[in-house]
Amino acid sequence: MSILINENTNVLVQGITGRDGSFHARQMVADGTRIVAGVTPGKSGQKMDDVPVYGTVAEAAKEHRVDATVIFVPARFAAAAVREAADAEIPLIITITEGVPVLEMLEAYHMVRDRGLRMIGPNCPGLISPGKCKIGIMPYHIHKPGNIGVISRSGTLTYEVVYNLTNAGMGQSTCIGIGGDPVIGTSFIDALTLFQADPETTGVVVIGEIGGEDEEAAADFVRTSMDKPVVSFISGRTAPPGKRMGHAGAIISGGKGTPEAKVAALEAAGIPVAQTPDQIPGLLKEKLR
Repeated sequence: MSILINENTNVLVQGITGRDGSFHARQMVADGTRIVAGVTPGKSGQKMDDVPVYGTVAEAAKEHRVDATVIFVPARFAAAAVREAADAEIPLIITITEGVPVLEMLEAYHMVRDRGLRMIGPNCPGLISPGKCKIGIMPYHIHKPGNIGVISRSGTLTYEVVYNLTNAGMGQSTCIGIGGDPVIGTSFIDALTLFQADPETTGVVVIGEIGGEDEEAAADFVRTSMDKPVVSFISGRTAPPGKRMGHAGAIISGGKGTPEAKVAALEAAGIPVAQTPDQIPGLLKEKLR
């Protein structure tokens, strides 16, 4: 089984005629995703290959059933694109764009939540249920259908962990890149809750990094609310305090968000923490025994 998306998910692409939007839309179609429409302001009536293009999300949603939208627009327009999708009541909004101003995304985040919708990202690679649907920029060929859920703040680390899982014969139910910004739409706990409820997900990998306290909160949730095995990896353990390391949210501030605190919280909750990503399949196999 999978969470959030499946083989019947109808996908809209915002920014479909741009460089990134058109490239990744074609990749998603090639990987089996059902893209029913695209949106680019001022280009209503055009097509991107066989995909019809509309000027607004509302126009597209009027003509097609849309279960999810993925946003490939420049940072200065991304929050507005999220709000437009929320206005059209699109249930799942995936924002790939990075560099979105925090205050703009905070406003969009509350709008999405207030309407009972879900956002993933910004600054994320999207999500994939292997063999069913891919929304975003994840490399499809390294994934394999299976029973392991993956949640990550880092796109490239997601790929590395998935590659190791697949090589170890451990397929994935759904892999979610939740994003590395200070304000994101879906947290570790949100995703863990969904995996806990999925009868066909038998284990979960949590990939965190320095900055914030989301991993500590996730550890507490696993300890109190999950009966499925969870293993983890924390990146940035050698990062100097006070330095931004890659992601906007990956900064240690006021003594919080240190790798030591995260590792300690995870291990105290009974969650093994890998020293390197290639150790994850072995740790997971031990937990699944």
